[in-house]
Amino acid sequence: MSDVDPLSPQSSSVPTAQNAMLEEFARVYLAQQRRERRWRWIWRGLGLILMVSMIWAAMESVPASKAPSAPHTALVEVRGEIGADQNANADNLTTALRSAFEDDGAMGVVLRINSPGGSPVQAGLVNDEIRRLKALHKKKVYAVCEEMCASAAYYIAVAADSIYVDKASMVGSIGVLMDGFGFVGVMDKLGVERRLMTSGSNKGMLDPFSPRNAQQEAYAQAMLDQIHQQFITVVKEGRGSRLKEGPDTFSGLFWNGQQAVELGLADHLGSLDSLARDVIKAENIIDYTLKENLAERLAKRFGAAFGAGTVQAMRASVSIH
Repeated sequence: MSDVDPLSPQSSSVPTAQNAMLEEFARVYLAQQRRERRWRWIWRGLGLILMVSMIWAAMESVPASKAPSAPHTALVEVRGEIGADQNANADNLTTALRSAFEDDGAMGVVLRINSPGGSPVQAGLVNDEIRRLKALHKKKVYAVCEEMCASAAYYIAVAADSIYVDKASMVGSIGVLMDGFGFVGVMDKLGVERRLMTSGSNKGMLDPFSPRNAQQEAYAQAMLDQIHQQFITVVKEGRGSRLKEGPDTFSGLFWNGQQAVELGLADHLGSLDSLARDVIKAENIIDYTLKENLAERLAKRFGAAFGAGTVQAMRASVSIH
């Protein structure tokens, strides 16, 4: 028979330790349950946001019912860089322009431009579509240049019947460029060897890590000159006899708005409001510019950026800036 007294401190320490263990287990278990509950609500909230954004995107993608509209000035914005992967791309701009031209209530179509330029391809597509729509619908098109209307932006503007500028706007820059870097000297100093394998003698043309090649550079220069000549032709066709051509007109220089009017690169000083009120005679302005919806913004923020930096760094591009 044991001599241990059940009331002694030694005997009471066993259940005390067990109680402490049970309390600790219960505390950890409850904390775990709270965490799981919290994450469950977070994921439900994210799912709800995603579902709402998808419904919103679907609703915005449904075209509005066609109804006669009151007389108004139709506005299409050209903002920022012009490029296939930018908001100011040919698909967006031509879609907006078609909607504006097709509306019987649109008394005139205005392109409000604030852009440093960009892709000659995208600008050319928009220019061609403006001229087609003008001939089809017999409506006047006006370009209103704000801070900048340069290069590819001016390529678009010359399709308009009249170009309006502010006296301090930057206008022109009728030229073409191809830019890049050369890292051969840096690689020599660091002792880095370039190992480039190609199938085709010109496949690695203008590679920034290889020595310059005079023949390839001459070929690239000839291509730029051809694109420049295309730009010049479009400007001359659009401006006609209004253009006061000088030695610097197609050199890539740009001018302020007042100078642009004097040189025939623009027609008048004015703004969107003054144009709608005094020229088009329809003060009500309706914006036909395509806007990004929430789903598209989320997609760009969380998806489109992956890998884009590497691709952009490796891709040589031609632009008219």
